[in-house]
Amino acid sequence: MSSPVRVRFAPSPTGMLHIGGARTALFNWLYARHTGGKFILRIEDTDQARNTQEAVDVIFRGMRWLGLDWDEGPDGKGGTSGDRGPYFQSQRAEIYRKYLEKLKATDKTYEDGGALKFKMPKTPGVVKDLVCGEVTFDRTMEPDLVVQRKDGSPVFHFVNVVDDLEMGITHVIRGEDHLTNTHKHIALYDALGGTPPQFAHIPLILNRGGSKMSKRDEGAALGFYEDAGYLPAAVRNYLCLLGWSPGENQEILPIDELVQRFDLPNINRSNARFDGDKLFWMNGEYWRSLRDTDFQKFAGEYLRRTRPKVAQMDPALLERLLPLIREKVRTGRELAEWLDPYLVEDYDYTEEAKKKQLAAPEVGNWLSALVAAFGAITGAWDDAAVEGACKKVADEAGAKPAKVIHLARAAVSGRTVGPSLFGLLTALGKERVLARLERTRRQLAEGKLVAA
Repeated sequence: MSSPVRVRFAPSPTGMLHIGGARTALFNWLYARHTGGKFILRIEDTDQARNTQEAVDVIFRGMRWLGLDWDEGPDGKGGTSGDRGPYFQSQRAEIYRKYLEKLKATDKTYEDGGALKFKMPKTPGVVKDLVCGEVTFDRTMEPDLVVQRKDGSPVFHFVNVVDDLEMGITHVIRGEDHLTNTHKHIALYDALGGTPPQFAHIPLILNRGGSKMSKRDEGAALGFYEDAGYLPAAVRNYLCLLGWSPGENQEILPIDELVQRFDLPNINRSNARFDGDKLFWMNGEYWRSLRDTDFQKFAGEYLRRTRPKVAQMDPALLERLLPLIREKVRTGRELAEWLDPYLVEDYDYTEEAKKKQLAAPEVGNWLSALVAAFGAITGAWDDAAVEGACKKVADEAGAKPAKVIHLARAAVSGRTVGPSLFGLLTALGKERVLARLERTRRQLAEGKLVAA
């Protein structure tokens, strides 16, 4: 009977959580959940000169945002918060020391310049990979491997192997750029008398230009998508498709179905190209399918984080505006930007609005006519009433309704684009609309709305 699957994600806390690292974490998590195995988070923080607590927090935040919970840590607990688990290599020095002594006893190490080196075997290094197939490395010219620095600290290659042995890792799923290290790790497994795990090296993620996606590429950091207000489920779904295919020409899949379908044989051999436009489209699909309660929860959390002024906003007004704006945008950032003119009453006017809608000589008269027409509404303040008032002003001015409608939008929001105007005017309410029209008319008369 085969051992239960145990996989790990082992990032180094040296900066952002790269989109490639997030995908590696996701593939490991999916395989663990698919097989009923365990997913372990291990922070590889032995390089104390480069590691920061802030970078550790970034990893936790990214995992939490994607919904990737881990199953255990040194305290036996799992979770998604920084106070439980995971494993930290910086806390495992005694374990590494014991394994170094074990390796020294094999007579396969020697000192060189104060550092400890492992004698690399000169036989061919064969890696039987579940994705790449069997790959053989010529080790006749392979230099010996440093396993302990002259300051006494163990090197990544060594502690990586020790941790996988100690934690009973059965499958190592990681980026293909690590493939060239794998034969070295297998040599260390053999020297320590351990059984290597199975390896699955997943394809690289390429940028639009066809080269490996680097930290400098826009959208390379997972945090970019949280900051931009993407939906975690959409990003998670898209990352699944970078190197793996569910088949049947399906792309939008709920997480339960992704877990059910994910398996290592379905990982593609060829590199995956990151397509920000497709991710934006996929986010739009998820955005449209959100239940109202889930959208309100997401919008509330995002706005409280990015727009503190929303706390002083009339809750009833916010409740009316959000559905109108939601129809026109696809991310939290767009939602916040479209909401900006309604968070305060001293809103700004864009240069485009000044040039296109507020520069004509008849604008002042039309604004006065709009104030009179809206003020004359005595019945229900609804879409039909405000539409009728706009058409009345246009008819009396001998103008096309669109001109009056565009002017009204610019006057009440300072923008040339936004939610459907009649719904917007209804949501703002009569008193607020009249006050905004009067404000615009006053600033126009004072010469404050002249385009630069």
